[in-house]
Formats: sequence, structure tokens, C-alpha cells
Amino acid sequence: MFIFVQFLKLIFVFENHTIMKYYRLIFLLIFAGITGCSSDKNNNTHDNEQVETVLPDAANEVVVISLHVSDFNHELVSNGRLSARKFADLRFESVETIAGIYVKNGERVAKGQKLADLSDFRLKNKTALAKDALDRAKLELQDVLIGQGFVIEDSVNIPDDIMRLARTKSGYDQALASYELALYEERHAVLTAPFDGIVANLFAKPYNLSSTSDVFCSIIDPNSLEASFTILESELSLIKTNDKVEVTPFTVPDGKTSGQISEINPLVDANGMVQAKASVVPSGRLFEGMNVRVSIRRPLKNQLVVPKEAVVLRSGREVAFTLVDGKAFWNYVQTGLENAGYYTIVEGLKEGDILIVKGNVNLAHETTVTVID
Repeated sequence: MFIFVQFLKLIFVFENHTIMKYYRLIFLLIFAGITGCSSDKNNNTHDNEQVETVLPDAANEVVVISLHVSDFNHELVSNGRLSARKFADLRFESVETIAGIYVKNGERVAKGQKLADLSDFRLKNKTALAKDALDRAKLELQDVLIGQGFVIEDSVNIPDDIMRLARTKSGYDQALASYELALYEERHAVLTAPFDGIVANLFAKPYNLSSTSDVFCSIIDPNSLEASFTILESELSLIKTNDKVEVTPFTVPDGKTSGQISEINPLVDANGMVQAKASVVPSGRLFEGMNVRVSIRRPLKNQLVVPKEAVVLRSGREVAFTLVDGKAFWNYVQTGLENAGYYTIVEGLKEGDILIVKGNVNLAHETTVTVID
């Protein structure tokens, strides 16, 4: 090092000479390279010390269970919609002024209870005119029959062709039809509930004209609710009528209620789906048209059942780790049925295996592990 420094001094002494300027530049570059290498070496040593400090070896702690054959609650989950089996849209039979409305939306009504009525002056007048026309037609009918040598009181002995001709000529049949229609409209000027239920979709106002095409109101029986839902064609063999179900509204998670499958439509649609319905136990928090989740549970015996967290994916395949002599052993498995928290195992595991259910996400084959409670 002393010789190197003396040589640098010599260069600076002769810096006026052109050739010595080049030597000076070369030695400066060499000196800078030596200094940089020394700095890099020190930095690398420092980084290695940090890695060793930050990434100490950690024990692989796992939770295990012993596998046993048990009952498995097979669960199918589908989305559905509530509807009432007893549902009626009520309309008036004639266009008249609404005289009164005696119920409101959400009100419970009994079968035969009066809901609303129309102003009946025109309807009664129409019935009276139709009755008068019918009486005159009846007299005309008698005159026609007398002209044929018969009396109306002896209608049993009148030939059918003669009676048919007399009724047509007198206009009796037409008058009778008009009278029956007028009487029908008068009687239906009052709307009544066809069954016990709740009033819905009532938007009409008194003193406005009624409509024969628009629905005046609807009556819904909340005790006849059923959930309509679909299942896959492949799942059809797993359900049957009278199977128990749980029905949960999406908007009211705590409004869960029970029910049972009431019907299965024996038809598979173009999408491979089958329609089914389940009757629902009445609940004050369920309404017509609600979107619900339908869960169908059916117990299956003698199944090898494992928690879902015990099965992980490796290269797109299902893998479960078992504990053997303090090490985690890699097992390819094939799962079968599933519910919210468990799988059934078709192959890859056997009864009595010690299965790792937690701490298995980053394990490799024959990794040493520590069992914790």
C-alpha cells in the first residue's frame, strides 16, 4: 500500500507530461474498483446477517383428528322463491263508481267478509228492465205455443222442435240471458273475500270508476306458502317427497323456518334442471314473492367424513395430510358428497388415519410437524 501511495505522488509530480496523465487516470480507476468491491462485500455480509435474523426456523404446528365412519348429513342448497297456494286476484264485474272500500293492505280478512262495493242504482235499474223484457218475452212465447195448439203449462208434451221454434220466435232465450247477466252483475257489485287471508295490492280509491280488467286487490293466505326451487338432474335421485327442508329468507337471516318437499316436477328442462316445491311452516316474517335459500338435509350412514379445511389443492388435485411418526404424509384423495362444512371421502384415506385438519396449508411431504391441541 505504501508503494501504491508513493506511485500516486509521482504521478502528480509529473502531471504536466501527457503520458503521465494517462497513467494517472488508469490508476485512479483501479483504486475506485478495489474500494467498491470492498464496500459490496461488507454490504452482502450485513444483508446475510439481517436474513438470518428476520427468518428464523419456525415449527410447523398442526391440529389432528382420528378418522371414524359416521353419519353424514347430505345437504343440497338451492335458491327459490316463496308463493302462496291460495292466492286470488279480485275484480269487479261491471264499470261503476266505487261506493266504499272497507279494508286496507296488510289487513287480515275472513272468508265472505265485505271488502268493497259499487254504486248499485244503475245495476238495479238494469236488472229491473231485463226482468220486464223477460216477462214480455214469456207472454209472446205463450202466444206462439197457443197458435201451435199447445199451452206453456203443458211443456212436457210439447215436441222439442216446436218448443225451440217458439222460444226463438218470441225472443225468450235472449231475454232470459240478459236478465241473468244483469242479476249476476248486481250481485257482484259487492266484493267479498273468497277465503281467510291478507289483503294486498289494494290501490283503488272510493268515488272513482271501477275496472273490469284491472285487479282491485289480492287476497293471500299466508298459511299456504310454498318455496319453488330447482335442483340439478344429477341430484334428482337424492331427494324425494316429504324430505325435510330449511327455508331462510335472504333479507331476514334469522327468519329461518322448516318445511318438507311437497312435489317434484317429473321433467328436466333444457338446462338440466328439475323444478320442485316445498311447503313451508307459517312464519310472521315470510311474505309472498320473497327470495329464499332452500337447504335439503338427508342423513347417510357409514360414511368417512372429513372437515373441508382438511382438504387442500396441490396442482389442481385434492390432497389431505396424515400424521405418521411426527411427519406429515401427502395423500391424494377423492371427495364425494359435501355439505356446509364436511366432505365424504371416496378414496385416499381409511378409518383410523390421523388426519391433519389445521396448519396444513403450507405443508410438504414428510414435513416434521408439532401437534397442538
